[in-house]
Amino acid sequence: MHTNRRPEPPDEPPQKRPEPTWLARRRHALLSSALRGAAYATGAGIVGLGFWLIQQNL
Repeated sequence: MHTNRRPEPPDEPPQKRPEPTWLARRRHALLSSALRGAAYATGAGIVGLGFWLIQQNL
């Protein structure tokens, strides 16, 4: 069966490559979650500000 893995560099065997840390492996997921959280917080703040402005004008 053929896999889509890249061949290892000839001068560096796979045993000598450092194991990526948990943070390096999960960086994309963490950044995606942080961006989603920032978007939700911004939206909630805008909605809250809108309601506050409506109350001030009534």
